[in-house]
Amino acid sequence: MFELEPNDRERLKSFIDCFVEHPVLTTVLQDFDRLRAYRKLGGEPQCMLLIGDTGSGKTHLINHYKSRVDVRREGDVLIKPLLVSRIPSKLNLEQMMIQMLSDLGQFGSEYRRGRSRDIGLTESLIKALRRCKTELIIINEFQEILEFKSARDRQVIANRLKMISEESQIPIVLVGMPWAAQIAEEPQWSSRLICRRVIPYFKLSNGPEEFVRFLKGLAVRMPFDTPPRLEDKNIALPLFSYSRGEVRRLKALLNEAVTIAMVEGADSLDLAHLVKAYQVMFPGQNNPFKEKPESLLFSEVSRYSDYNPLAVSEEEAFVPTQFIDSLSLNEILKKS
Repeated sequence: MFELEPNDRERLKSFIDCFVEHPVLTTVLQDFDRLRAYRKLGGEPQCMLLIGDTGSGKTHLINHYKSRVDVRREGDVLIKPLLVSRIPSKLNLEQMMIQMLSDLGQFGSEYRRGRSRDIGLTESLIKALRRCKTELIIINEFQEILEFKSARDRQVIANRLKMISEESQIPIVLVGMPWAAQIAEEPQWSSRLICRRVIPYFKLSNGPEEFVRFLKGLAVRMPFDTPPRLEDKNIALPLFSYSRGEVRRLKALLNEAVTIAMVEGADSLDLAHLVKAYQVMFPGQNNPFKEKPESLLFSEVSRYSDYNPLAVSEEEAFVPTQFIDSLSLNEILKKS
């Protein structure tokens, strides 16, 4: 493990955990605030569907928003305006209620399991939500209720979440992979998901400006006195060639490169650090950071991943993300 001084480790951690907004993420954050604000006006709570492929930044966005919401105590009660939960690995209605109670900080929910089921757990959850003054519920990995669950199972869970939202008067945000959008086909949700958003990958064919702005946002958050010029073509282009517009891939490489630069005592990040980082992560592979920008090839997403509920096996059910064949920079920009 690289040795860094405690202060440098904190600065590195700060960059690794940093959140950089771009227009879609800004809109989603505003949606969360708006749902909470509308709740106070009464009426049927609005709900939201948020989807994005793997590595698009859904969970990082949720964690960032969670960090912005204050949690406090009023006497013996934990006031929790935001409940972030996820679909449990062993999914059934009872386990989902227990998971939500636990995420709300209502310890002892496992004990309730032996005393009451389904409705009893639901009533306990609704009372706890009111007591904690919860204003918004975000449920992550929602696509898992669609994977190898019968239509009846999905309907039971969807009905129960609808009941929780209505009884507690709290909007729910369902977050998941692209096929989580299938929940919008359920009659009890089709009219309630007023707001529907997609977090896309970056695409050069849509114009490189948004990707460049994102790189600049990352650069100013790096732990250096002099922010690197990630927007320079000899850095920005191989970064896109490698990442194909996926934020998680991009950030993983930059985290490694920043670590190397800090260990070397560099004043900033440069191309040599990216060369080394790529060699560490992908030894023996062609290194895009060693190539001339004009010789690089680029690919970007053409179709996001999907799930086929009619497949006979798990391997056949998941349809991977599809990317266009590698093109030169001029060819890919012509697609815009």
